[in-house]
Amino acid sequence: MDYPVILAIESSCDDTSASVIAGGKVLCNVTATQTIHEKYGGVVPEVASRAQQEKMLPVVMEALFAANISIEKVQAIAFTRGPGLIGSLMVGVSFAKGLAFSRRLPMIEVNHMKAHILAHFIDEPRPSFPFLCLTVSGGHTQIVMVRDYDDMEVLGETIDDAAGEAFDKTGKLLGLDYPAGPHLDRLARQGEAVFQFPIPEVKDLNFSFSGLKTAILYFIQDKVKDNPNFIQENQANICASVQETIVTILLRKLRKASRLHGIKEIAIAGGVSANSGLRKGLEEMAKKEGWNVYIPAFQYCTDNAGMIAMAAHFEYLKGNFILQDVAPTARMPI
Repeated sequence: MDYPVILAIESSCDDTSASVIAGGKVLCNVTATQTIHEKYGGVVPEVASRAQQEKMLPVVMEALFAANISIEKVQAIAFTRGPGLIGSLMVGVSFAKGLAFSRRLPMIEVNHMKAHILAHFIDEPRPSFPFLCLTVSGGHTQIVMVRDYDDMEVLGETIDDAAGEAFDKTGKLLGLDYPAGPHLDRLARQGEAVFQFPIPEVKDLNFSFSGLKTAILYFIQDKVKDNPNFIQENQANICASVQETIVTILLRKLRKASRLHGIKEIAIAGGVSANSGLRKGLEEMAKKEGWNVYIPAFQYCTDNAGMIAMAAHFEYLKGNFILQDVAPTARMPI
């Protein structure tokens, strides 16, 4: 058996996940999703935390079984401390603390955003240092300079809403089921970007999507006034137009960061990295700019414990452990 063997837990939002890593190799990545939020059109924090309580033990047991590892072989317990929904985080942190105390095992806290970046080291090919990582999800949009496993600097981030939220809120306006992002992506592939939306002017490498969301809302309201069937008749084209606008915003900032710092090792992470428009746009820009592009496997792009396990592996090697008085935090900067 390769060592160290770490059991990792992720509970930052509405996914309950557990993973086992041994000697730097992720042996399993088990995730339980919560479908109950579909009827609300978004994640309800109280509902999410209660579901975390129900799913945590079964998911951990399944992960140990899938990895063919007994709890006696585990050498450390890792968990997401933040950022995220405080109720959901409390469930994961409390479970990790209780299990670690009962087994007399050391604990490792993990920053959720750092873990998204370190997911690139789970499988080949792996980026070389330094590299830039565009992390895009429903709650976060960041460009991070990654100089080493534990040396990261946020170069730019959203000053209001995240790109993933812009996708989801647009989808909701169009009547798409939750989570709307993947449905919008599917429809965008069937349409053409025939409508124009404003590109926000934001200083430096920061992002802003609040104004774009408002512009999309007013656009749809105005069009529906003139034609009540506008959404139904133009749904795919609206999706394609919104997607092209968001992807343009993301890639322009990423290109600016690459040129400013002279870095051509480029990575993307987070749930929105699965978006086909972003992947296509990144591929095209990579050819023009001479980039080497890295994207984790899909199971490691969304919230998952595999990335928590990978981040914990590096922390274990440095001996970075945390005491039992640790508490979750909704905000946890890189």
